[in-house]
Amino acid sequence: MPGKNKNMDTVSRQEKAERPENQVVTRQEKAGRPENQTSVFLKRKRTFLITFISITALFVISSFASNYDVIKGFESIPQAVNWMAKNLIPTESSWAKLPKILEKIIETALLSIAVTVCASVCAFFFSLLGTRTTKVNPWIVRIVRIIAAFFRNVPSVVWAILLLFSFGQNILTGFLALFFTTFGMLTRAFIESIDEVSTNCVEALRTTGATSLQTVFQGIIPSSMPELVSWILYMIEFNIRDSTLIGLLTATGIGAMFDMYYKRMDYGAASLVVIFIVILVIGIELISNQIRTVIM
Repeated sequence: MPGKNKNMDTVSRQEKAERPENQVVTRQEKAGRPENQTSVFLKRKRTFLITFISITALFVISSFASNYDVIKGFESIPQAVNWMAKNLIPTESSWAKLPKILEKIIETALLSIAVTVCASVCAFFFSLLGTRTTKVNPWIVRIVRIIAAFFRNVPSVVWAILLLFSFGQNILTGFLALFFTTFGMLTRAFIESIDEVSTNCVEALRTTGATSLQTVFQGIIPSSMPELVSWILYMIEFNIRDSTLIGLLTATGIGAMFDMYYKRMDYGAASLVVIFIVILVIGIELISNQIRTVIM
C-alpha cells in the first residue's frame, strides 16, 4: 500500500508538471487565432477591393468604347418618367381593346405551358442517359451533357432568328425556339437533381432484381419528384416572360400585339398590355410558390 501511494504521488506530480506546458500551448493557440482571423478579413477586403476596382475599370472602358455619357443618362431619367406618366396611361379606347388583349395573354400562357410540358418530358428521359445514377456508358453521359449544354447556352432569341428562315413568322417558330432552350435547361437541371438522389435506393431495387424501368419509376422519380416539379414551374414562369420577346420576332402572341400598338403610337393600349403581362407573371409566380410549399 505505501508503494502504491508513492507511485500515485509521483504520477500526480508529473501531471502537475505537465499542465503548465499544456496551458502554455493552449494560450499560444488562443493568441494565434486573432491573427488568423485578421488575415482572413484582410484577404476578404483585398478581394473585395480588387473586384470593385476591376468592375469600375470595365465600366469606364465600356463607356468610352460605346460613347455612353453617364451624366446624360442620369439626366434623362426624369424626362423618361414624365413621358411615361403622360403617355403610358390606359384610356377609354384602350380599355375597349381589353378582350383582344386577354385573348393573346391566354394564348401566350398556354403556349408557355405547352412548351414546358413537352420539353420536360423529353428532357427527363434524355437526362436519364446523362446521369451517373443510372450507370449508363460514360461516353453516352458525356455526349448527353454536351448536347444539353449546347441547347441551354444558345438563347431562345437566337433560335427564333434561325428558325425564321425555315418556318417564317408563325406560332411554330416561337414554339420551337422556346422548346430548344427549355429542353437544354431542364435536361441539365434534371441531371443534377437525379444525381443528388441517394444511390442506396437504386442499389436496393437492383439487388431485388428490378429492371431499369422499374428502378426509374419506383426509385428515381419518387425521390427526385419535388425538385423536378420545382424546375418545371420555374421554366413556366421563365417562358411566359421570354415568350413576349419571342412574339416580337415571330409576330405571334402578346408580343406581336404590343409591337403593333407601340408602332401605331397607341401607347395607352401598349401600357395595358404591359400591365396584364405583369399581372400574369405575378399570378403564375404566386401559384407556383404555393405548389412548391405543398410538395417540398
